[in-house]
Amino acid sequence: MLKFINPLLTGELLAILCDMGHGDEVVIVDANFPADAIAERLVRLPGISVTDALEAVLSVLPVDDFVDFPAAAMDAPGERPQIYPEFEALLEKAEGRVIALDPVDRFAFYDRTKEAYAVIATGERRLYANIILKKGVLRA
Repeated sequence: MLKFINPLLTGELLAILCDMGHGDEVVIVDANFPADAIAERLVRLPGISVTDALEAVLSVLPVDDFVDFPAAAMDAPGERPQIYPEFEALLEKAEGRVIALDPVDRFAFYDRTKEAYAVIATGERRLYANIILKKGVLRA
């Protein structure tokens, strides 16, 4: 165990987040997402909610502030997914600023995930509980 590090952040996951560069993307997905078929680098957090995983990742990952939409979430047909307000609240808490989610169609989300640096597969059972984060920079 490490002081001040969320215990969900395993050594493997911390190494991946550390190795990511500015503009690289990490995707946090629900239990229904075809992560194994899509991900180049896959970390599994079975039994963990997507919001707990997001909070843990945001505790160490700077979110890009050079782009309009540094966070994207899978969109649901005909309705705004119920998890969006939770995503937005966690982003604002971690970054100290409002970050609007970019809603992305399911199949476009799959395509974007194929290009992501890493995917974190959770045990989340809520539908459309998938989010992409673009890594930012730490300023001196």
